[in-house]
Amino acid sequence: MYICIDFDGTVVDHRYPYVGDPVPLAVDWLQRFAELGAKLILFTMRSDGAEGEELLRDAVQYFEKNNIQLFGINRNPDQDSWTSSPKAYAHIYIDDAAFGCPLIHPATFNRPCVDWKQVGPAVEARLLGGE
Repeated sequence: MYICIDFDGTVVDHRYPYVGDPVPLAVDWLQRFAELGAKLILFTMRSDGAEGEELLRDAVQYFEKNNIQLFGINRNPDQDSWTSSPKAYAHIYIDDAAFGCPLIHPATFNRPCVDWKQVGPAVEARLLGGE
């Protein structure tokens, strides 16, 4: 199963262009999804700029530091043989801006973020063959 994961507001607090504090339970659940065989695709608006900004690299390094293997970055490599669309193909998209995504707002965070207490178990159930 392919899962596209947004970064700011989903994995870390919105502190763009900086990397914010971890969203509670995000790393734990992403590691679990990978253990269950999910192919995680970082699907973010971050990019590396011409003026030496490495905003996308910062996000990728966050995953590396947290031992979360990415299958793709802003693209699904497996779709190259059947489409040239820039949209990354996935079965699930997890994004704080997605309509209906459960959110929480920790006191120290700039904006609401993904509620992994709800999202994690729901995605895990799909990965295990439920729903």
